[in-house]
Amino acid sequence: MASRGCSEGKAFPSPIQKKIYSFTKNFCGNKMTINRILLLLLLTFLLFSCSSEKESPKPVLTSPIDNILVEKAKRQMHLRNGDSVVKTYRISLGKNPVGAKVKSGDNKTPEGNYTIEKHNPKSIFHLSLKISYPNAEQIKAAKEGNYEPGGDIMIHGYPNKVPAFLFKFWHKWKDWTAGCIAVTNDEIEEIYAAVKDGTPITIKP
Repeated sequence: MASRGCSEGKAFPSPIQKKIYSFTKNFCGNKMTINRILLLLLLTFLLFSCSSEKESPKPVLTSPIDNILVEKAKRQMHLRNGDSVVKTYRISLGKNPVGAKVKSGDNKTPEGNYTIEKHNPKSIFHLSLKISYPNAEQIKAAKEGNYEPGGDIMIHGYPNKVPAFLFKFWHKWKDWTAGCIAVTNDEIEEIYAAVKDGTPITIKP
């Protein structure tokens, strides 16, 4: 007789076959129970991560910030008061992080001296600060080279369309932006409140 797996559609005539059927049915039932337990544990973990992030107190920087220093190779951004570092953040960069941004679509993060131009509370990311790339010299070079220098370079949080408690794992290990500087959602809230428009930002290799 061909095996019917875990099917319950036919009775077995012999006691041995009945025992085999009973064992197979119990095994499949136990396997389903294990899968349900694993799924429950996964959901519990995700809900705990989400609730932990929401319950975190909103950070506030008490020292005034008058300049920002980014060190791309170290994946660090420093909010500073003069030469004193007030706070340092781990950052993610453009997907092609080595070298300075030159043109649209190169997925590089700019290098050089810029300013924070604008706060955007309605960004497609969780808040953003616009950086003044490209500068006049870069615009001139792009015109002479007949290419687009790109733009919309920002400091921002996670994408709004992706749950933060899932995206934070990707952010931790990958350079994922199109050339922007990314931090966590909690961090961009802190930075957004502390940094004023017109603040100089230096981005080093």
